[in-house]
Amino acid sequence: MIRDLETGAVVRTGRAGHPDGTEVHPDAWWTALQAAIADAGGLDDVAAISIGGQQHGMVVLDAAGEVIRPALLWNDTRSAGAASALIAEFGAAELARRTGSVPVASFTATKLRWLRDAEPEHATRVAAVALPHDWLTWRLLGYGPTGSSPLGPELAALTTDRSDASGTSYWSPADGEYDRELLIAALGHDATLPRVLGPAETAGATTAHGVVPAGVVVGPGAGDNAGAALGLGARPGDVIVSIGTSGTVFAVNEQPVRDETGAVAGFADASGAYLPLVATLNAARVLDATARLLGVDHDELGRLALDAEPGAAGLVLQPYFEGERTPNLPDATATLFGMTLASTTRENLARAAIEGMLCGLADGLDAVRVHGIAAERVLLIGGAAQNEAVATIAAQVFDAPVVVPEPAEYVALGAAVQAAWALSGERPAWPVSTAANPAPDPHAVIREQYAARA
Repeated sequence: MIRDLETGAVVRTGRAGHPDGTEVHPDAWWTALQAAIADAGGLDDVAAISIGGQQHGMVVLDAAGEVIRPALLWNDTRSAGAASALIAEFGAAELARRTGSVPVASFTATKLRWLRDAEPEHATRVAAVALPHDWLTWRLLGYGPTGSSPLGPELAALTTDRSDASGTSYWSPADGEYDRELLIAALGHDATLPRVLGPAETAGATTAHGVVPAGVVVGPGAGDNAGAALGLGARPGDVIVSIGTSGTVFAVNEQPVRDETGAVAGFADASGAYLPLVATLNAARVLDATARLLGVDHDELGRLALDAEPGAAGLVLQPYFEGERTPNLPDATATLFGMTLASTTRENLARAAIEGMLCGLADGLDAVRVHGIAAERVLLIGGAAQNEAVATIAAQVFDAPVVVPEPAEYVALGAAVQAAWALSGERPAWPVSTAANPAPDPHAVIREQYAARA
């Protein structure tokens, strides 16, 4: 997404796909990035660029800058046992103290431990560890394997930002330092790690190669949730609830958070503050499953839900279709409670699905609030947020004003904020349009009956 420096207006966009799944070779991202740049009309008139990308993924490089194996992505759960092992070795409280978070299978350190144990021949070759946006930034600058990059495999040129570093489980948001003991415990030996840039710092400027011209300033980049917070212009007092395939609840906070229960990940954000975050595995997929069951599309699902009364006549869906991360119930399944002849209707089932999904996210908001974080408003984003029923019922579930911004690729918009910041030295204050502002309409029964089934 290419934005105007003065106004923030989107000038033009480009898009390209890359493979789905839980692991992918990073070369697919580089191919897709170049295709998206070309689709957007190129970078000849662009002064600065920054990358917003999925957090946590493990990119391992050898001394020649070659990718050793396909990257394990955040949603690859084969490292769940490795997470348990690291917690057993150091203790949840100690890991939270040192890194702000208790590791789960998503985090990079757990993937490195899995690599050490499952693929030792690969682990011993690791000379550097990067995250997805780090590696793409490195390639934009012109670095990479000999023969396919103009500057070659300079591993010391790798950079990252605070937000992505904070999801590794070997960097401290509070101290701003890597914890080498934790890295070595995970991988089995030390390795080059990306230099952590501040919000207004630059990674350098591009070298001409492929569709990338020379001299474009490259910003620090960010993890996806931190990028979205920048794109939304989020400040302290804002809580963002993102309803994608999975769900996230995160807030900009001025102080670091350490939660030894593991419910809240104490991440850093991309503005110099902090981004405590709760993740749920079941969000829009709950609506997908219910719509399929009822044989309707999402619009009709919403209409059915709004025809039912708040509380769905006692019908409660506990939506753990794929297990759950928060609460940590990886083997759980979904359960429908309160079925009677009167309550079991299409309308009540549609409403129970939306209420159950939102109650899980509201529990996430409560977990964040435990750490003293104020919720002056809830910014509801993601594809499902555009459904009128979801926005309306959110105003009945959350006990803070709900705002639905206009649908947009907020991670990419946030990356453009970073690029402007790196270019000018000042964070731009670009406007964000609102799609809906549902009136607060709290119905305590919704959360009360959901909590009773916990």
